[in-house]
Amino acid sequence: MLSDAREIAFLDVREHGQYGEGHPFFSVNCPYSLIEKKAAELVPNPAARVVLMDDGDGIALLAIRRLQTLGYGDVSILEGGAPAWAAAGFQLFKGVNVPSKAFGELVEHDMDTPSMSADELQRRLTEGEPIALFDGRTPAEYAKMNIPGAVSLPNAELGLRLPALLQDPLMPVVINCAGRTRSIIGAQTLLNLGFRNPIVALRNGTQGWQLAGHKLNHGATATPMPDLSPKELVQARTRYTAFVKANDLPVIDQTTLKKWREDRSRTTYLFDTRSDAEFNAGHVPGSCHAPGGQLVQATDLWIGVRNARVVLSDPLGLRAATTCFWLRRMGHDAYILDTDESDLSQRGADPDGASDNGGDFAAIAATALAAHLKNGAQLFDLSPGYEFRNGHIAQAKWAIRPRLKQQGIDTACPVILTSSDPALARLAAIDLVEMGIDAPLLLPHDPDEWRSAGLDIISTPSVPTDADMIDFLFFVHDRHSGVLESARRYLEWETGLIAQMDEDELQTFQTGPAAATSSP
Repeated sequence: MLSDAREIAFLDVREHGQYGEGHPFFSVNCPYSLIEKKAAELVPNPAARVVLMDDGDGIALLAIRRLQTLGYGDVSILEGGAPAWAAAGFQLFKGVNVPSKAFGELVEHDMDTPSMSADELQRRLTEGEPIALFDGRTPAEYAKMNIPGAVSLPNAELGLRLPALLQDPLMPVVINCAGRTRSIIGAQTLLNLGFRNPIVALRNGTQGWQLAGHKLNHGATATPMPDLSPKELVQARTRYTAFVKANDLPVIDQTTLKKWREDRSRTTYLFDTRSDAEFNAGHVPGSCHAPGGQLVQATDLWIGVRNARVVLSDPLGLRAATTCFWLRRMGHDAYILDTDESDLSQRGADPDGASDNGGDFAAIAATALAAHLKNGAQLFDLSPGYEFRNGHIAQAKWAIRPRLKQQGIDTACPVILTSSDPALARLAAIDLVEMGIDAPLLLPHDPDEWRSAGLDIISTPSVPTDADMIDFLFFVHDRHSGVLESARRYLEWETGLIAQMDEDELQTFQTGPAAATSSP
């Protein structure tokens, strides 16, 4: 089924931590805790073929009921779940964004993407050699930690805005990320676009920088991306046209898009590849914001259906084109939407969780909670486990939706739910009603308000236990916090992905040289 040409959504309904400890290569995480919300995003066409996988623990049976309620009509369960997949001799991959990271490793290998070590970069910076260092991650990741001297410029923006930041065509350019993949893809994107500068990826990113004994900055604010001059806009359009032609990238018009979106036999995604500010200022109606660099880096966060159509929007063209190039090389049926400013009629950010079908449950004020608890009410906090550890109401118990039945809840006593993500509480309330709980109440998650109401807020570093905290991926924990052994293990994992892939998985990707284009 994964190898045929039909659409298929292979959804792993285990929680994030379980998924990250081992999952099939082409599976996409859609945790049961948020399945109503996530399924609508990952599988927007309810006619798509869906296969659910759990841990062999029956959670997929709960998930299939939720999807059927939402109108999904072609849903199956993988018998025996992830344990059966492994028992059949198939590989379970640790980590997240596995296809994107494995693809990046293949790109470096097959396209000979040049790289530079952390020590070599440090030497050049120390000796004052001219060099331009760009961090291809998101501004939020840049703020968390960055290499001194690096400029924040997310991957999809590199080809568009580099001319505004770098006038010298001979200046060496280094692209870094936290690990390897975005460094490789960012550097190779600039090479594909025909920039004449010496361009390299920083080997192993900020983690490699720390492993080499060099210090990182923390808390820096990314400078705003530069606006483009009229000359630079013309250059960007010229570069876009040449790149599309050289690589035979398909471009569709609005009429074709409308026809595709009305076709219920196929899934069509529409992604806006630009920055947050540009998207919020105006976008094609119905499009989802997916910055191009992030979409290539983490396709499994946006694309839940294999063999679906993926349409990319950017009035300036270049970000959609480079994203389209990489997605097609990853095996996705990707297209560029011919867009201009008149098409960007929808304003504002993406809707925030209003469509999770969480039901209508009454709320309780923090000032009334103490009296309810005194009268026997049970309080459960469904916040992510690490957040619960850091701070929660003293009387609260930690809970997670797939294991509500293991909580020993007294159906004769009122139940109150809270969560830092309101959707987690609303969706869990649906399950409680089916378990016989009469009208669970929802407590807004506001620690300041809790303290004002006289409630005790405590931390519990070992509750929930590591074993219970199935929503947290310990595998990648601490690698960005100066724990060098965690960073070393992560980089070993990333470079070892290709060796784990079978022939079907490898055949999905095309990583030969890009067609040559010349820089304007």
